[in-house]
Amino acid sequence: MLLSAEEWGIVLLSLKVGVTATILLLPVAWGLAYLLARRAFPGKVLLDAAVHLPLVLPPVVVGYALLLLFAPAGPFGPAVAWLTGGSLLFAWQGAALAAAVMALPLAVRAIRLGIEAIDPEVEEVARLLGASRAQRILRIVLPLSRPGISAAAVLAFARALGEFGATITFVASVPGATMTLPLAIHAALQRPGGEAMVLRLSLLSIALSFAALIGSEVIARRGRARGLD
Repeated sequence: MLLSAEEWGIVLLSLKVGVTATILLLPVAWGLAYLLARRAFPGKVLLDAAVHLPLVLPPVVVGYALLLLFAPAGPFGPAVAWLTGGSLLFAWQGAALAAAVMALPLAVRAIRLGIEAIDPEVEEVARLLGASRAQRILRIVLPLSRPGISAAAVLAFARALGEFGATITFVASVPGATMTLPLAIHAALQRPGGEAMVLRLSLLSIALSFAALIGSEVIARRGRARGLD
């Protein structure tokens, strides 16, 4: 059951993609969660639907949309080339972007539940004492929503590790560049004698996902326990 050098490379690339995707999406997820939990504005229902759209769309459609938007000839292609000096296509950064988009709904939901669990009266008291909105967010909402942020990070990381459809559509499956665990399992299934590699990588994927789900539940229970103190 020991992994080969090639398989260790796949695992390390998957971890790099998962961590990068999680770091990319957490600030966006927190901002969206705060808007949906605490603000009333026209189009809120549409924003909520758009945030959760990756949950119900086929991942291939999400990957195709990213391809249209971030290809060199797409609307954001020149900006990406200016910032990075290259393209997101066939690159691990593109895989991280695809994973972040697919994991965003889970992160937003976890953080939103954490924010909604905060008693609004705490913020109202701070407002009456003269705290500005920014001060209330930084000193009250953000610290108290930390359990939700932690749960969101774990869930997003696990979802990023398992992303397949959007990734292969957006950045293809390039060994050493974009071939993460799910893509490597798919590729091994297509070649004779790849069953052993499929088994090893599948068991590893199951173990990582199982650990992430347990971690998310532990974080959620600690957050509820603190709320009862």
